[in-house]
Amino acid sequence: MTDHVSSSKLSPAHLDTHQLDSDKFNDECGVFGVFATPEASTHTVLGLHALQHRGQEAAGIVSHADGQFYSHKSLGHVADNFNTEPVIESLPGDSAIGHVRYSTSGGAGLRNVQPLFADLARGGFAVCHNGNLTNALTLKKQLVNKGAIFQSTSDSEVVIHLIATSTYPSLQDKFIDAMRRVEGAFAFVALSQDCLIGARDPLGVRPLVIGKLPHDGYIFASETCALDIIGADFIRDVEPGEVVTVTKDGMTSVKPFPASSPRPCIFEHVYFSRPDSLTNGTSIYKVRKNIGKELAKECKLDADLVVPVPDSGVPAAIGYAQEAGIPFELGIIRNHYVGRTFIEPSDTIRHLGVKLKHNANRGELEGKIVVLVDDSIVRGTTSVKIVDMVRQAGAKEVHMYIASPPTTNPCFYGVDTPDKDKLLASRMSIDEMAEHIGADSLKFISIDGLYRAVGEGGRNNKIPQYCDACFSGEYPTQLTDNNASDDDKQFSLLTDSH
Repeated sequence: MTDHVSSSKLSPAHLDTHQLDSDKFNDECGVFGVFATPEASTHTVLGLHALQHRGQEAAGIVSHADGQFYSHKSLGHVADNFNTEPVIESLPGDSAIGHVRYSTSGGAGLRNVQPLFADLARGGFAVCHNGNLTNALTLKKQLVNKGAIFQSTSDSEVVIHLIATSTYPSLQDKFIDAMRRVEGAFAFVALSQDCLIGARDPLGVRPLVIGKLPHDGYIFASETCALDIIGADFIRDVEPGEVVTVTKDGMTSVKPFPASSPRPCIFEHVYFSRPDSLTNGTSIYKVRKNIGKELAKECKLDADLVVPVPDSGVPAAIGYAQEAGIPFELGIIRNHYVGRTFIEPSDTIRHLGVKLKHNANRGELEGKIVVLVDDSIVRGTTSVKIVDMVRQAGAKEVHMYIASPPTTNPCFYGVDTPDKDKLLASRMSIDEMAEHIGADSLKFISIDGLYRAVGEGGRNNKIPQYCDACFSGEYPTQLTDNNASDDDKQFSLLTDSH
């Protein structure tokens, strides 16, 4: 395998966009794969560029040509590291897979950048993963005790070892055998010398779609926006619990898991997915407008303006304004050119951090009763600064309305969330939260309202239609590793989700 590695230095001493987004859920990762298509690496670069919002810390691509695998991995953004002809030329072939990632506290180094690659008994195999395996720590300990040697702290590497030690004959069967042994949430895209594989966990927590290019080239991607950018047609979602294999003879599918009721992540509708993507055939943009409309039905206020917290609050704010009959205005302007390493973060700069990304539009806000609409409140740190900024711009009243229920529980399925005691809604009542962020009032959409907005009649409390554990505390899978001993957790160091 030919491996090209680029390390775009990201000094922790510099202020970056990750710090500015510290009060948001940081999405897990994005995956992309293409098979039997000329310029596969170029298509993969474009696909990853469209998925950049799902992970901004690192990106990687593995391609295949004539029995040889090629790799390029870099810290930083896709556009900064895959933008030259020599890089593309170093990734030849008509098949490739790629990954953009956001890591949690354990693994921002190059050794954890995906796709992961291994030379197995039946040839080279590359894999990338969106989600989190909730029994990876337990499996890793078992594998290490049998002699396995791990090269990263990524939970995804467990799958490589499970495939390598499986006794099934074919690579596809070995992969399915590995999928049966893992728990949690996953969307995997894998590449061998003769096939491309896409797999989704039995509950469908993490998304994965299938696309097709005009000349028989199949695509797997986390979102449909990655298909749009390369002119591919959306075929369908990979179904929960489905393993889809693409070879030169076409596409085949198996469902090797016991049947279960799907539980896709409802936060994909609220925040993670790009507004121009489709999820289960539904427009994310329309759903977010519907969330705003439901919020207005539940929490209508006699206000002068509806103002989104850009960019994630915009569609919900439009829906709220339309339903409530209140003017929508851009009362906060976002600076889209905040760099990753452009200034040393002195205490003064840290205090002004939110203004590097957002600035109040005083001419629209002064003397007005304002409804601020945002997608969520996690720690509440940014909400404090946003409310204060709008008030300093002369707003008469500032009311914060949130297009999701209170976030009271951490996610164990590949989303970087703080510990429960760091989540504002787990420590305070809504009235206490309003006082804490300095708002005249604070309202959240109900969980039933959220379900209505995504097209359900409400939440089925016996078998919920979505994974909403961050709001309800009801986790749809076993959390094996969460119950492990502290010694086991220290042993494994599996703190890197995807």
